[in-house]
Amino acid sequence: MDEPSTLLTVGGLGIIAVTVGLLMWNKVSPVVAMVVTPIVGALLVGFGVGDIVEFFDSGVDQVMSVVVMFIFAILFFGILSDAGLFDPIVRSLILLTRGKVVLVAVGTALIGIVAHIDGAGATTFLLTVPALLPLYQALHMSRYLLLLLLALSAGIINMIPWGGPLGRAASVTGIDPVELYRPLIPVQVVAVVLVLGIAWLLGMREVRRIRRRVVAGDADAPDTVDVRQIADEFTERQHYARAEIVERMNSHPVIFWANAVLALGVIGLMLADILPPPLAFMLGVAIALPLNFKGSNLQMERIRAHAPNALMMGAVILGASVFLGVLNESEMLESVALSTLAVIPEAAGANLHIIMGVLGVPMDLLTSTDAYYFSVLPLVDATSAQFGIGSMEVAHAMMAGNVIGTFVSPFSPALWLALGLSGANLGQHLRYSFFIIWGFSLLVMLAALTLGLFSFH
Repeated sequence: MDEPSTLLTVGGLGIIAVTVGLLMWNKVSPVVAMVVTPIVGALLVGFGVGDIVEFFDSGVDQVMSVVVMFIFAILFFGILSDAGLFDPIVRSLILLTRGKVVLVAVGTALIGIVAHIDGAGATTFLLTVPALLPLYQALHMSRYLLLLLLALSAGIINMIPWGGPLGRAASVTGIDPVELYRPLIPVQVVAVVLVLGIAWLLGMREVRRIRRRVVAGDADAPDTVDVRQIADEFTERQHYARAEIVERMNSHPVIFWANAVLALGVIGLMLADILPPPLAFMLGVAIALPLNFKGSNLQMERIRAHAPNALMMGAVILGASVFLGVLNESEMLESVALSTLAVIPEAAGANLHIIMGVLGVPMDLLTSTDAYYFSVLPLVDATSAQFGIGSMEVAHAMMAGNVIGTFVSPFSPALWLALGLSGANLGQHLRYSFFIIWGFSLLVMLAALTLGLFSFH
């Protein structure tokens, strides 16, 4: 297509606008918005049912491997979490803080990094907030600092292939998730160092705040904290949560180390490109189930326990296949991109992916993760392609700028869970965290730019 079609441009913009609106206003689930809207739009533009079937087939082909990866990744890490693989690490980190405010802040960041390895925000907050909140309360530390540090550390880890943002970006661009992730590993390492440094600085700031409150008479001096008791309470809580299955689990001490080796092995096989991600996680699930649980009934029970999370993510991406298939195969997206080129300055068009990355955190606050990756990213990708900019570069720029903002978005269900667990409110969380998280995202973008993941044009 050399020239944009007015009809296709209007149709494409209409589909994108309605889909984003429905997602923003939380009127329907993402699956409904991304299936019904493009089909109705395609019919109104003049495409027939046969055309829509072809669009759908193309869209499904594009996302199917990502769907399979997500389903089995969620099952795999859910099984390892059931087996208690991450509990000793969290317990050890609680003990290492020794009840010192600065070390608690740094420890919180480390715990958030470990807890979010499974890529599931809800699991992360269920594991960390009840474990750390008593420590924060005993030391008169702000619960909003707890939420901020968990949001930053979980956002960094969300770059993993089975994390929501990268999975969505891979679905949209058609790039293999592991191929998309490998260049992000150095960025992730830099981001981990940055978050530990920021946690130290925020911990020092918290020390000064607590001292001012004590001097002003607004708070008593913090008592000596028994971190061992808090760590024991965490262990008891985790044991109680798994009480129904713990007696039927394989509990030999060797099993813990076998799980650790299995987790490292699956991730290593995937990152080394020896096995594709879907097969790596399938194999991981097939080994983890009999390794940890006795009998087929209990194994199927654990699959059913984690099926809702797996099905939810799989359904969203399959729903997006209709949206992406219609926009791409009908040439609506290309027509919208060509029309966009006619109205924006060339310099802005060539760097549109960087501009959208810089605005990634505010956009997550105003739209949603689904809208950002399934609606905005395809349009930016198509526009950038007209300047010879590859999809990999576009995805990296937009991810680097957005991924840290997931847990300041009111469209994130996991955030509402964290607010409920900590007794916090959204407005105060945003006032406390938003600009720090946005600034941190810009540092991550700078790291990605320095490491050559994208460049100015």
